[in-house]
Amino acid sequence: MGNRDQGDVDSASTLPEAGTLSDAETVALMRKIDLHVLPMLFLIDRANISNALTLGLPRELGLTGQQPNIALAIFFVPYIAFEIPSNLLMKRFTPHVWLSLCIFSFGILMLAQGFVRNYSGLLATRFFLGVFEAGIFPGSFYLISFWYKRQESQKRFTIYFSSVICASAFGGLLASAIAHMDGIQGLSGWRWIFILEGILTVLVAVAAFFGVSDFPEDAGWLTGMEKEFVLKRTRAQEDGEPEKITGRDVADFFKDPKNYLGALMYFAVVVPVYAFAYFTPTIIGTLGYSTIQTQLHSVPPFAAALGMCLVLAYLSGQTDSRLPFVLFPGALLIAGLAILMTIHTDFSAQYAGICLVCMGAFGAAPIVICWYLVNLRGHKQRSLGSGWMISFGNTGGILAPFAFLSKYAPHYRPGYAICMAVSVLGVAAAACYGLLVLRERQRARRGNVGRTKPPHVPSL
Repeated sequence: MGNRDQGDVDSASTLPEAGTLSDAETVALMRKIDLHVLPMLFLIDRANISNALTLGLPRELGLTGQQPNIALAIFFVPYIAFEIPSNLLMKRFTPHVWLSLCIFSFGILMLAQGFVRNYSGLLATRFFLGVFEAGIFPGSFYLISFWYKRQESQKRFTIYFSSVICASAFGGLLASAIAHMDGIQGLSGWRWIFILEGILTVLVAVAAFFGVSDFPEDAGWLTGMEKEFVLKRTRAQEDGEPEKITGRDVADFFKDPKNYLGALMYFAVVVPVYAFAYFTPTIIGTLGYSTIQTQLHSVPPFAAALGMCLVLAYLSGQTDSRLPFVLFPGALLIAGLAILMTIHTDFSAQYAGICLVCMGAFGAAPIVICWYLVNLRGHKQRSLGSGWMISFGNTGGILAPFAFLSKYAPHYRPGYAICMAVSVLGVAAAACYGLLVLRERQRARRGNVGRTKPPHVPSL
């Protein structure tokens, strides 16, 4: 399913004018770009409340019934609403200003979350965390998509997405260490999670103001020749100079059925991603572990997921294909859920099922995001597309917290059933998206006859 020899317009062979640097200089430039573009936001942890839930937050704040789940879900209401507007604001104010402002505000609110005294305070901080997170995650993917050719994108998308996995994995290790701080300065261990990570996030925001890259045409850390080289080698991905997005642009965007399928694919991985990011410690706790043992046992599933992400990214980049590397982790995800739904007495099998779910859901997510974004062209489509995909997909973040209610413990059958249903939906959406892309590729090849410049050939 690779397409290196299919007339892909972002292949170097179709852009000889970009060959203004030697191979060694190009490698050095790509390393320079990686160091300026990728490290941003890597330390942001949006799932840390999952560890706080097992360290006494509900008990200390007097949460009852579904209040912990509502606190999880309210984050996604502003997160969904503000993603597309935030992308447009990032284009207006430049990435290094807008992203660093969002990270700084996120850090301050996370720090404040460590001092909340009641349910209302928790809801307020969670809501405004969603407001500022809306500018970080989709905006980062939007920015990254302009720096690399298609064959180079998957590795970079995966490296950035790995921040989510590392946050989930190291969040467990951090929580197990912070648990020993319980009582210091009269503060509970769960409060120290938010306080320390909030301080870290504020420091990251300060560094981000000076270190986050803007779009290639505005990057002051590139020499004139380097800037020209980057613009030329990625020019085939552009529609020309960016213009203001109009109502007609939005209407045309939503006429394309691929945009709905792309959003469905992401939704299908978001539900299990958030369900297990939030509730893996809770699920593991039902297997009979102490609080600290639960935190430590929540790490290996995410470590396995990180390994799967990196392997899939390498193979996808080498073959320049996406569909097989969405379907394979989808199969792992479904297999893991099947184990958890049917086996309730064998610890090893249950733990293996958790690992398979994490490997499948987290492994598929960056492939899905990259596949969709690299098939969009120019600032207009990508600002709309990245915001639309992630905002629609994150409606799954509202569903996920209610999938694993405490009343369903220890087997959590409704939660696993919901994850299974959306996972099957995701595999079906990926297959349909692949068929539409295949049809578009065939049309592009037929339209290539007699043309001096090949048309855009989408990735399959």
